[in-house]
Amino acid sequence: SLVVLFGATAGAYGAKLGSDERELILLVWQVVDLQSKKVGTLHKSLVKADNLDLSDQCREVSGLTPEGLGKAEPLDRVLQQFSQLVSSDLKVLGRSSYTLCSDGQLLIRQVLQPETSKKNILLSDCFYSFYDLRKEFHTCYPSSAAVKDQNIKTMAEYLGLGTDETEEDFGVWQVKTMVAIIFSMLSEGCNYIFTEPETVKYKYETGPCLVFFSFLSSSKSETVDSETVIRARGLPWQSSDQDIARFFKGLNIAKGGVALCLNAQGRRNGEALVRFVDSEQRDLALERHKHHMGSRYIEVYKATGEEFLKIAGGTSNEVAQFLSKENQVIIRMRGLPFTATQEDVLGFLGPECPVTEGKEGLLFVKYPDGRPTGDAFVLFSCEEYAQNALKKHKEILGKRYIELFRSTAAEVQQVLNRYMSTPLIPTLPTPIIPVIPPPYTIATGSIRDCVRLRGLPYTAGIDDILEFMGDATGDIKPHGVHMVLNQQGRPSGDAFIQMKSADKAFLVAQKCHKKMMKDRYVEVFQCSGEEMNFVLMGGTLNRSGLSPPPCKLPCLSPPAYAAFQTAAVIPAEAALYQPQALLPATRTPQASAAAPPAVTYYPAQAAQLYMNYTAYYPSPPVSPTTVGYITAPPGAVAAAAATATHTPLLAQPGALVRMQGLPYNTGMKEILSFFQGYQYAPDDYNGLIQLSDQARSVLQAPKEWVCL
Repeated sequence: SLVVLFGATAGAYGAKLGSDERELILLVWQVVDLQSKKVGTLHKSLVKADNLDLSDQCREVSGLTPEGLGKAEPLDRVLQQFSQLVSSDLKVLGRSSYTLCSDGQLLIRQVLQPETSKKNILLSDCFYSFYDLRKEFHTCYPSSAAVKDQNIKTMAEYLGLGTDETEEDFGVWQVKTMVAIIFSMLSEGCNYIFTEPETVKYKYETGPCLVFFSFLSSSKSETVDSETVIRARGLPWQSSDQDIARFFKGLNIAKGGVALCLNAQGRRNGEALVRFVDSEQRDLALERHKHHMGSRYIEVYKATGEEFLKIAGGTSNEVAQFLSKENQVIIRMRGLPFTATQEDVLGFLGPECPVTEGKEGLLFVKYPDGRPTGDAFVLFSCEEYAQNALKKHKEILGKRYIELFRSTAAEVQQVLNRYMSTPLIPTLPTPIIPVIPPPYTIATGSIRDCVRLRGLPYTAGIDDILEFMGDATGDIKPHGVHMVLNQQGRPSGDAFIQMKSADKAFLVAQKCHKKMMKDRYVEVFQCSGEEMNFVLMGGTLNRSGLSPPPCKLPCLSPPAYAAFQTAAVIPAEAALYQPQALLPATRTPQASAAAPPAVTYYPAQAAQLYMNYTAYYPSPPVSPTTVGYITAPPGAVAAAAATATHTPLLAQPGALVRMQGLPYNTGMKEILSFFQGYQYAPDDYNGLIQLSDQARSVLQAPKEWVCL
């Protein structure tokens, strides 16, 4: 038997059903006995949604009203009635089992499955298997239109069924027509048999990606179909692979197909790559762009198989053996003492959360030379044991507290790959040159010759801004366009533009205010150079006035961002890196009076447009600013060094090292003791870093003590 099912939501209808995350408001169904070609009673049930605000399309197509829906039953009660009425109709027809049949995939996969998951409603088994009438119809009639172009009306017209949609209530006509189509497929001329239903996975299968194992066992590099991979962005930091699978509930994710992305520090960055079983599932996933996970909306974009393999793939046999155990829950432990052994970890977890296969269920993360990193992964055979382990979060082992998190197979591979690729002896990167164009510094005066653009599309680039400005582009000062990025290095939606005069800035603000750029209107305000500089240095400018930046350092660190990954264009008159830029100068009362001009950088794209597409955000207080600078060619360093008047750069590469992770109470003596035995001459480099007299006298001690 088939149960022909039709539904509608409070929002989009047809091909966009479920794409706007609106709730179900209507279910219509009828039982069909395929052998006797008899039908049961046709049932129509309204569903009371939490939000009764109906879209215009819904009102027009369905004829339903919020008043009528307000008297209906909630979804959980309607689903109970559905099961009871279907069972009753089956008994009348002398049948006991059935399979759902719907018009396409959307009702089951994009509406019922995700909505019941969000509302914690348990669906019966019948909703995990169904026939897609469009696919079955195309199989029965190969000369009909493609599946993606089919709908109930086109299928009825192909068969010449004379049905009038206006004669029946909304939903009733659709179900009756679907039943008529099924009977035509069962007629003597076709004798069609429904054999292979669509399936929805009950749960996400954890474990390593199958491509990972085939990659290990084959000399040829395996590939992942790019038509099956998406990138989800904006995930909560604490979300796990199961949370992501729940967000995509109703869609079939490949085994081990959720790969959480990590940042340079090995922490989750709010992004994930998800691999689905086929391109059809991927296309449905893209329709969930900006659907919500809790209170956050999630962006969903296309990705490539190569990107997925970089995150989820690996080449370690040790990792493959660790992840080969099926249906295990993975927990990551961080902050372990370097001397911790397997026995110490098992004792820390205790008997209430036994590790799968004891020591075999532990994987310590190590550097290439075998030194421990303080990280480990643990396998548990069930959710209960994993929950018991997570309760030990921040408990003490030895003298350190241990952090415990849920993890994934892809994260295991990423962490191992990251540490195993770490060089044993880190080297200092190529010297860097900030470009300081003397004629074009950022204004700091009170003249209102600047404009602020607020509400820019996040995809907007410098071309878009120039087009937006129109004829006023000629009134922009050279190097006068400043894009503002947030602390994650992404566009903040703000930009500042320096105009040639206050009158020009006023005219631009009047002409372009609330003008559209792409699909958003942009606010344009006149402001002064001082106000602009405050915001570029990390302060805020709002109706309450100016709020100073959290720190005022003599240089700014542009974050790593895709727009700046090309080679830099370095003008010949570029100055060498100032000593004050390596370490912040000692703060004085006079220094806080006004923010100094920022160091500007010239990416290649900006130089071609004669605009300074600059990324600004302040460095951490009293911290070397070493993130994301533009690397200068060796020739540029040599040429600039020949004409420099201040202290020259380091005489040899690698002569300066930066120490991270020092205890807060570390003093000069502890650092000297740490480097005892290295023989280099600190005298040659004293002029590079601003040192107190006490520190300078220590560094001029016997040369076998320290290496600077």
